[in-house]
Amino acid sequence: MKSHKYKPENTSFKNFSLKERLVSFSFAFKGIKFFFTTQHNTWIHSISTIIVVVIGIYLKISATEWCLIIFAIGLVFVSELFNSSIELLTDLVSPEFNPKAGLVKDLAAAAVLLSAITAFVIGLIIFWPKIF
Repeated sequence: MKSHKYKPENTSFKNFSLKERLVSFSFAFKGIKFFFTTQHNTWIHSISTIIVVVIGIYLKISATEWCLIIFAIGLVFVSELFNSSIELLTDLVSPEFNPKAGLVKDLAAAAVLLSAITAFVIGLIIFWPKIF
């Protein structure tokens, strides 16, 4: 049986370049800087993160509990990053009012809300028995 190698049309594959990989990280850090300096909800999530970390340190939660808390925090920030990206892209492609564009934004915001509720429930499960 003949093996087939995938080779997409009109695409040239470059050799791996460490320099280019490092440059690509600079774009990611540029995005993170934009995210933390311009998105108001990010500031709310950051304050919540600080509060949760301080409480976790004070209550001396276990390594497993820290993993769950860190995962929950990451879930919220990643959801907010995608939401911000979708909102910017939607504004770019549909600057005028469009009900479908509004629905796209609502769905992205709903993803953030669900991730925040999930993080809140994880926090309750971990912190409630230790506080009360």
